This record gives sequence, structure tokens and C-alpha cells, in this order.
Amino acid sequence: MNLLWRHELPPRPAGRGPKQAVSLDAVVAAAVALADRDGYAKVSIRTVAAELGLRPMSLYTYVPSKDALTVLMVDQVAGEDAPIPADLSPRTRMAAIAHQVRAELVAHPWLLEVSPWRLVLGPGRMRRYERQLGAIEGIGLSDLSMDRVIAVLSEFATGNARMAAAAARDTRRMSDARWWEVHGPVLAEVMPSTMFPLSSRVGATVGELYQAPADPDGAFEYGLARLLDGILREVADRPVPDTPTAGDL
Repeated sequence: MNLLWRHELPPRPAGRGPKQAVSLDAVVAAAVALADRDGYAKVSIRTVAAELGLRPMSLYTYVPSKDALTVLMVDQVAGEDAPIPADLSPRTRMAAIAHQVRAELVAHPWLLEVSPWRLVLGPGRMRRYERQLGAIEGIGLSDLSMDRVIAVLSEFATGNARMAAAAARDTRRMSDARWWEVHGPVLAEVMPSTMFPLSSRVGATVGELYQAPADPDGAFEYGLARLLDGILREVADRPVPDTPTAGDL
């Protein structure tokens, strides 16, 4: 907790021993860059130290473990979100919440390997939550509904980002066109249209449109639109409190 909130807490007096060669911010930035480049599995105290030209044992003077470093990494990335302008429509502001969550995960796919459950709240994640709440404050939702809207939008964006990240990873290994060249003849033999008529018809339609097994970007926009329709319908259907009349006062 002290490491997360280090910039908000009073400076700690320097301890004994040699002066640290780099800042904790630099350690976290190096770990994020390493995870972005090589994946979360490659992040360790040893590999991050090597990125900084430090001895592995010296990194323990900054962070006690990889788990602690991971918490710092997640919080730093969360702090990168841009504010959502208040003059946008409620629908656009809610859409921005989902777009930001998805963009963060696509840019840092290693986050999908980190459990979001019970992560210690740091300044980055708290400021993001505050911005998200501010984006939907005043549109007619209760406090509980505001939190649930953010959760639903975030979880939907996370699920779609997982598919988008997988598509980006797999197409780097083999293009979709090449995949069909290799596997298409076998699939045509074992999955004749007479056996799977609906799948064949729909699959041919979407395959021609997407030129890929799926369309994560299009699915995201379609699903987000339906989610926002439902949320805004709830707001529109919410009873308006009675306005007191002169006789009631």
C-alpha cells in the first residue's frame, strides 16, 4: 500500500546502505515495457533488473516480490486513461468508458493474465474509477446502478478485448488467408454443407464479410450499442420524483 501511494505519502527517510540507482517509477515502467514486449510470463525480478542494468538482488530494495510489482504495474497503466469530456452526451460518455477499458487491454494484453479480483486500490485505479463515475453522474442512475453500469461496461469490454488480443497474436503467427489455404480443404471434406446447412450458410456470409473467423471490432460496437440501449432505457423508465406543490410545504 505504501508503495502504491508513495507520491501521496510523506517522503520516507533514506535508509542505510548504497543509494538506489534508479527510481521505483523507472522500475515499474521497465516492467510494463517488458510485459508489453515479451508477455507477462517473462516478467520477473531477474528480468526487470536486467532491463535496468541492475543486479537481481538489488531490485528487492524496490519491491518485495513479483506480485507486488504486478500491482504497481496495473495501477500505473490505469493512470493512463484520459478524462472523459463532460460536454459529451450520456451515451457517448458511457461508450467512452468501455472504449478506454478495451483500448487499455489491447495495448497491454498481459493485463488479461492478471486477476482483477482483490487488487489493492492505488491512485491510478481510484482516479480512473472517479473519472468513470463522473462520466455518468447526473444522468439519472442511483449510486448502485452507477457502479453496476461501470462493471458491466468494463466486463463486456474485457471479454471482447480477450478475443481481439487473441486475433492479433494468432494473425502474427499465420495470416487468415494462409490458415484457410492449409486447413480449408480438410474442413470442406469433413464439414459438408449438407450436414451443417445453417452453419455453412451463415459462416460463408460472415467469412466473406470479415475475411477472418470473427470480427472483434464489429462485435464490440454492436454489443456496446445494445448495452447502451438497455441502460438508457432504464434511465428513461425510472420514475421522476414528485415535485412538492405549495400545498405540500
